[in-house]
Amino acid sequence: MNETYCTLGEVIDEFSLIPVYLPENGREIRITRPEVNRPGLQLAGFFENFEGERIQLLGKLERSYVESFQEKERLELLDKYLSHRPVCLVFSHTDSAIDGSVEIAEKYNVPLLYTEEKTTALMANLISSLNVKLAPMISRHGVFVEVYGEGILIVGDSGIGKSEAAIELVKRGHRLVADDAVEIRKVSEKTLVGSSPELIRHYIELRGIGIVDVRRIFGMGAVKNTEKISLVINLEQWDKEKFYDRFGLETEYADIMGIKIPSITVPVKPGRNLAVIIEIAAMNHRQKKMGYDTAVEFNKKLMGLSLPDDSDR
Repeated sequence: MNETYCTLGEVIDEFSLIPVYLPENGREIRITRPEVNRPGLQLAGFFENFEGERIQLLGKLERSYVESFQEKERLELLDKYLSHRPVCLVFSHTDSAIDGSVEIAEKYNVPLLYTEEKTTALMANLISSLNVKLAPMISRHGVFVEVYGEGILIVGDSGIGKSEAAIELVKRGHRLVADDAVEIRKVSEKTLVGSSPELIRHYIELRGIGIVDVRRIFGMGAVKNTEKISLVINLEQWDKEKFYDRFGLETEYADIMGIKIPSITVPVKPGRNLAVIIEIAAMNHRQKKMGYDTAVEFNKKLMGLSLPDDSDR
């Protein structure tokens, strides 16, 4: 599993934070924790279990408390707090930093930022964004597409036809998320989100043609940056000796980072239209989530058929 982090520069840009003091290479500081801390107990002098790796957010309430002190006491309070060298300190719901805080921040090389955004909204948005950026992540070989609102992860051996199926799906109005390498992030105990590495985002490789820029050829509506993984489709060469499920009564699952994702295996042989099959799989999966399982309903009809007794013969 890859180590995940984002830089302070990314956070600054995303949330339009205004630097008051930024040390040399401050934009490259790594943010490794998705939690955000509002320093209440710390401003009162209690630092046990203090986690300086978290972004520190000082809102209107905390600012009022700090500014209630006389200048000397206020500077001593800030000095003690910033001496623990938090990853950064953000003043929210304001258009300036607390008087005297810049000199102390420079002393301990702590980035100082501010924003006029309200504290509660900023905190919620920061946590939401960081939970995605810093989620545990693995990379999986495959193709990831959005079909009828369902995130479909297509896996299988190289040359099986994953990219060809994806480009056909794009032509039919669906969207490409990633080709060849899919970055999968575990954003919660139940949710996996897939995306493409930035270098190959919106590109697809077709053997015999080369690299295709899907966004330029088909337009912005043909691509998407991220999507929740709803279904895994495993493409494999048709094996006439193997038994394939013809009714779909048994649900298979793929275990990805400890989360079970519904999975189906589709045998591939010349003449099969994979794009259509994937579309049907997506619609069928969507029906199941809405409470209707075609295989179960069909099985009920079969079980309900009455067999003829001897008197009918």
